[in-house]
Amino acid sequence: MRVLLLPFHLLHLLVLAAWSVGCIVVASLSALVLWNREAPLVFARRVWSPGIFFLTFSRLRLEPLPALDWTRPYVFVMNHQSMCDAPAVFLALPVNLRFVGKQGLKYVPFLGWYMSLTGMIFVNRSDRAQAVESLAAAAARVRAGASILAFAEGTRSRDGSILPFKKGPFVLALQAGVPVVPIAIEGSRQVFPPDGLSVRPGIVRLKVGTPIPTEGRSLEDREALLRETRAAIIGLHREIGGRGDAGNPKAQSPNPKKTEDGEGE
Repeated sequence: MRVLLLPFHLLHLLVLAAWSVGCIVVASLSALVLWNREAPLVFARRVWSPGIFFLTFSRLRLEPLPALDWTRPYVFVMNHQSMCDAPAVFLALPVNLRFVGKQGLKYVPFLGWYMSLTGMIFVNRSDRAQAVESLAAAAARVRAGASILAFAEGTRSRDGSILPFKKGPFVLALQAGVPVVPIAIEGSRQVFPPDGLSVRPGIVRLKVGTPIPTEGRSLEDREALLRETRAAIIGLHREIGGRGDAGNPKAQSPNPKKTEDGEGE
């Protein structure tokens, strides 16, 4: 039966890809015409993201948002389950977001162009010096008023449990001097399963936690900030029906051999 459905799944994925490429082209043109980097981000929130949920026959169930001052910048930290996470958080938050992504994404046609145009943050994990430089530039951007979202696990969780966190997002928040806002998502893995060859209707649940302040903290506090944020995300994840860290002792803390910027050596 699965083999018989494969052409349908591939067609569905092709429609989603065409929608995304079309939105990227229109959003990029809007930035060039209006000479405004914010325009493509507004387009992603108001057009692309609702379209993704419509085309996947899925629904976002958003828990009530905390009382945040949405005019100020934050570093949002979120667990990562699937390609549906980005449209979900774009749709959920009333603020334009820049993402922290792998350096390789910069060279992906259309997606990389869009990310570069909108000022997304690329981190080269294989080069510690470049990673530190990228985080410093990102911190300056945050201090100037931009909000950043980072998937602190660095990769998608295949079983839905919370993986170890990298330090990079917390170094960024401490350098920028802005609060960290934890976010948990659950259900997006069912919409885009790990095999990547099918799309299924589903309910994606998302909950935003209260900000964790960085005021009065230094870079020496990055481990403590990481642990506090991860514990908050695990709690939020369980509140919306997720597994949390599933009691996995190996997922309690990051690899001690990680570099200061949070990427692997």
